[in-house]
Amino acid sequence: MTATTATIASPGQRHSPPPIQLANSMLSFDKRCYLMGIVNTTPDSFSDGGRFVEHATALEHALQLIEAGADIIDIGGESTRPGAQSVSLAEELERTIPLIQALRAQSNITISIDTYKAEVARQALKAGADIVNDISALSFDPDMASVIAHSGAPVVLMHIRKTPADMQHDIHYDDLIQDLLTYFRQRIAAAEAAGIRREQIIIDPGIGFGKTTAQNYQLIRELGRFLELDRPILLGTSRKNFLGQIIHKPAEERAWATAATVACGILAGAHIVRVHDVAQIHDVLRVTEAIIGLNQP
Repeated sequence: MTATTATIASPGQRHSPPPIQLANSMLSFDKRCYLMGIVNTTPDSFSDGGRFVEHATALEHALQLIEAGADIIDIGGESTRPGAQSVSLAEELERTIPLIQALRAQSNITISIDTYKAEVARQALKAGADIVNDISALSFDPDMASVIAHSGAPVVLMHIRKTPADMQHDIHYDDLIQDLLTYFRQRIAAAEAAGIRREQIIIDPGIGFGKTTAQNYQLIRELGRFLELDRPILLGTSRKNFLGQIIHKPAEERAWATAATVACGILAGAHIVRVHDVAQIHDVLRVTEAIIGLNQP
């Protein structure tokens, strides 16, 4: 019997898309991966809903994530868990804009605003945010593309079926990976047609958004197939239910299950990972980088 050996791609073989230009810095993917820490200012998020609804508490948490090793802070004012209902524009603005202003006053950290509303994105960018993270890939708000194009800011285009309220009702795919590749080609083309530069686009396969447990694991396993789009890949698996289906633990006890997906995701080609447990995942990220030769001791 002949043994087979798995080979991990070397840095020279690892695909590094062009860098993302920020207002005062740059995200370059040829030498490292980036850690995005989550700050939810919502009362109903699946994992930490209600913990950071007060601005002072949310700011303290964001600063702690930076201290723990976050490269990007992703601030969201509306839950997008399965079945979540939308909140008003005024409420989302109140939850996010003062926090962005306060964080920017204390840190030069890269800030991402997690929203699909154009006015929230516009005010967040004005307040000091650098990136717009849109779960709808510019499809929920017809003004979002023009806001981003005018600002020149990078945007994350995520895959989703329908809306958070009903996305789990439509989980059939003829071919999961090919269907998502087609979706991203269409959304990237729409973004470019609206004036957004291709080199400012990040893609996110939308783990947990309109997918079964098995499909989520397939996406991580075959993440490298999205590298043909030549765009940075953001992977968001943190504490999600598909992990609980395997380890049978509540969301707050899924840090190490998340760590497994992060390591495998980076090996498959992820460039940015979005997590709650920054301190633990920071170590996982650095060691995984060393394994693939990006971060040598």
